[in-house]
Amino acid sequence: MTARGAVDYFVVDVETANQARASICQIGIAFFAGGRMVDSWESLVNPHDEFLEFNVALHGIGPGTVAHAPSWSELCPQVMSLLAGAAVASHTSFDRGALNGACLRAAVPAVPYAKWIDTCWLARHAWPQLPNHKLPTLARTFRIAYKAHDALEDARVAGEVLALALRERQISIGELLATPANHITGFPKPASPRGAAGSLRVRRSSSAKPQAEDKREC
Repeated sequence: MTARGAVDYFVVDVETANQARASICQIGIAFFAGGRMVDSWESLVNPHDEFLEFNVALHGIGPGTVAHAPSWSELCPQVMSLLAGAAVASHTSFDRGALNGACLRAAVPAVPYAKWIDTCWLARHAWPQLPNHKLPTLARTFRIAYKAHDALEDARVAGEVLALALRERQISIGELLATPANHITGFPKPASPRGAAGSLRVRRSSSAKPQAEDKREC
């Protein structure tokens, strides 16, 4: 496992068994340094809850898949040791809410973190011209290989999106984390001038619309 001091930020993603955010059935954590994933960790989770057909069709995880997996209460100490005191990112607030919900259901302390970065909101600010800011759309736009609805894959791609957004706005992760807010949903102001060499470009469109806040509707 990569040393904590060598990591710039962690990205976390979860899959759930049903519409309840506490029903985590898979978790993935990607470790990023220097704009790339340098380590990763993932685990199935037995939510001890029902699985909806819709969710199983999305991620392919069902009761049989998690029959011998640890429960959230068993897994939580390891997750807390990985994320404690660090900057954590996820694509929308869905995953943060899921972690909080799972901890509440298991009657264990919430997972601590120093800062939480919403990569969906940063993508909205970095590329407002895109039709939406879902991970599949961003992966296609920037030609990132991607298998959707796998927790570790979602975490990896969200981390790559964060690295690209920082490059687009020409700021460092340190400058972003200097933002006073604990939940970071935008870039520091004033923003760096755009259009410098190396800046990523996407053709603008006049049809950009506000997007709903949800893991699958960004």
